[in-house]
This record gives sequence, C-alpha cells and structure tokens, in this order.
Amino acid sequence: MSDEFNMSMRKFLKQVGVTSQQAIEEGLRKKGATAGQEFQAKVVLTVEGLDIEHVVTGTIKGQD
Repeated sequence: MSDEFNMSMRKFLKQVGVTSQQAIEEGLRKKGATAGQEFQAKVVLTVEGLDIEHVVTGTIKGQD
C-alpha cells in the first residue's frame, strides 16, 4: 500500500477514535454516576464504493 493511502487511513482512524472517545465521555458525564454499570456499544463502519459494512461491538464500564 502507498504512503498516501497509509496516511489517509491513519488520519481517518485517529479521527474516529478521538471523536468516539469524546462522545462516550460526554455521554457518561451527562448520565452522572455510572459506577458498576455496563453499556453495550456498537460501531458500524460503512465505506461507500467498497461495499463494506463492518460492525464492532463491545462493553464500556461506567465510572464514578
């Protein structure tokens, strides 16, 4: 793969990771004390023109 491809991929994935973490943290702050709770999370990645739909699921534990 080319350097240009690798850089664009890394930039996109960094943006997804950073903005997703910010959104989750904001949601937890708005909810208040969430210690002992678990939240089911799902991310659906679609890429137009490549016929890709990739689903990632997981559990996020609450905080005090």
